[in-house]
Amino acid sequence: MGRSEFDPCAKDQRPWNAGQKVGAKRALKPQQVWAIRFWLDREQRLRDRAMFDLAIDSKLRGCDIVKIRIGDVVRGGQVRSRAIVVQQKTGRPVQFELLEPARNSILAWLDRRGGALDDFVFPSRVDHTKHISTRQYARLVDEWVTGIGLRPEDYGTHSLRRTKASIIYKQTGNLRAVQILLGHAKIESTVRYLGVDIEDALHLAESTEI
Repeated sequence: MGRSEFDPCAKDQRPWNAGQKVGAKRALKPQQVWAIRFWLDREQRLRDRAMFDLAIDSKLRGCDIVKIRIGDVVRGGQVRSRAIVVQQKTGRPVQFELLEPARNSILAWLDRRGGALDDFVFPSRVDHTKHISTRQYARLVDEWVTGIGLRPEDYGTHSLRRTKASIIYKQTGNLRAVQILLGHAKIESTVRYLGVDIEDALHLAESTEI
């Protein structure tokens, strides 16, 4: 700030991201997903288990996860099997599924948490009328992955968003389906997000006989 790159002192400055891993964060493997669930259950972290399961199934960005309201996922006293939210980044609605493990953990948390349909599912500890911050969500993700022995530098909130999408792509090769699930406007964004490359394309081609 206020210094020129040509000043003698500039050579002594370290980049802001020195020592940090840059680039896409890794997706979790299925066994790692279950390891985190086991760790959260053992630690009796009811809220975090619900948040983790919701993040995996919804494939939403952190900024959308923290703003989900009870009415978005609950109807008639039961957790919905499908829900829809409007993404903050794109303004586009995206629909997602909630499988039984997620429905059970969310219901257990809401039974404990209480609240009205307009309340946030994950309220701030400071002010219950507000939602948990995205920064706090990121810190929680660091705790979860560290809890099962993973390096927090390798994982982040986007790891949870990417996890199920990556598994679906590897099992089906259906980029269009993954694009819809992630709420991407362009399939090129999905390709970049999943890190699809020529090896993936060739593998799919080689496994297809005509």
